[in-house]
Amino acid sequence: MQPEEYRESVPALSFPKQTLVSLLVFAVVWETLSYLAPYLGIPPFAIPSWFKIAQSIVKVTPIDIVVTLARVVGALIVSFVIGVSLAMVMYGSKALDDYLHPMIRILMAVPVVSWILFAVLWFPGVEFRIGFVLFVVCGPVFLVDSLDAMRGVPRELRHMMRSFRPTSPQYFIKLMLPAILPSLFTSWKVNISLAIRVVTIAELVGAVTGIGHQLSVAQELFSVSDVFAWTIVLVALLFLLEAGVARVEARMLRWRA
Repeated sequence: MQPEEYRESVPALSFPKQTLVSLLVFAVVWETLSYLAPYLGIPPFAIPSWFKIAQSIVKVTPIDIVVTLARVVGALIVSFVIGVSLAMVMYGSKALDDYLHPMIRILMAVPVVSWILFAVLWFPGVEFRIGFVLFVVCGPVFLVDSLDAMRGVPRELRHMMRSFRPTSPQYFIKLMLPAILPSLFTSWKVNISLAIRVVTIAELVGAVTGIGHQLSVAQELFSVSDVFAWTIVLVALLFLLEAGVARVEARMLRWRA
């Protein structure tokens, strides 16, 4: 592939015109409601103006953003490695798959709030609590998606690969990983959105740093502008992480362009 073709295959990190128009309409409607709130019987602090929200954004502490981002990225990497590794083991052992698959489904059915309560009761350390919650929520998604993708590899390709008598590592590295790569990127996109929401809830319980903690402080102070500002930061983090995964996906799967 020529460099020019490769550059065209990588999506540009820009907003479509329709997105900008939608955001502009939302901003205008919100600002209008902030002025009409007293006439509608709504407390003025409940719908702050964009000026107040901007003031809150300026006061956002970068350290809390970094802490939350580190927790999300670290937990996702650990969940990815363990989830995919366990999926490979389950794929190679039907007996293990039969025993573990029901347990994985049960783990996925447990609500996030329950995992947070379990973590508070089981572990004394705040960081371990948050990491545990993120792992038990995101890890099964990586595992199930990887396992389903491995089972979806065409039988002809598997038989052809087996005919060369590869070792187990060669079989997975040469065939399975390239075949399931699109599914892995989809899992990353799903888990990034999931992890952003989960870490915020987990940080509400016991954490003294992070965006979730700052949201808790804003809630106690009835500062809607601060809540809105931190929410905007979370959405921006989500977009940046998804954009990063999309760039890596475009590079590694450029053959699809």
